[in-house]
Amino acid sequence: MDFYTILKKAHGGFGYLELLLVTLFVIALLVTMFGFSGKVNKFLKKTTLFTMIFFHVQFLIGIIMLVINFTKGLDMGSVMKNADLRFQYVEHPFSMLVAAVLMTIINKKVKSNDTISLGIVIMGLIAVGLFAFAFPWMRVFGA
Repeated sequence: MDFYTILKKAHGGFGYLELLLVTLFVIALLVTMFGFSGKVNKFLKKTTLFTMIFFHVQFLIGIIMLVINFTKGLDMGSVMKNADLRFQYVEHPFSMLVAAVLMTIINKKVKSNDTISLGIVIMGLIAVGLFAFAFPWMRVFGA
């Protein structure tokens, strides 16, 4: 088994874990916003932290895979002409980068504030929306 195959399997396996963490993050975010008068609890702090960590791990593995593919001779002209390749090599990495940055900001705000604001919730939902857009549903679950 070569290095790229190991990275691809790790990226796919962590994808399932990331789905679980994002689901827990959304539940914790909404429960905190509507159930506890906006007071940040330990569950929200931990789910935000672990979701952010796994976003970063996934992003680093994905960037390494992207660099390996482009060093094999993949050119951007053919990538941009093909919708599947464009999603895989442009839209997916960019959306996940923005989602990871938003999760980092959210983690900092959740860690440093006692209450959650509507801005944090909106930022969290945007990050989850970008994640849902960029997640390769067909490739992971088939159709």
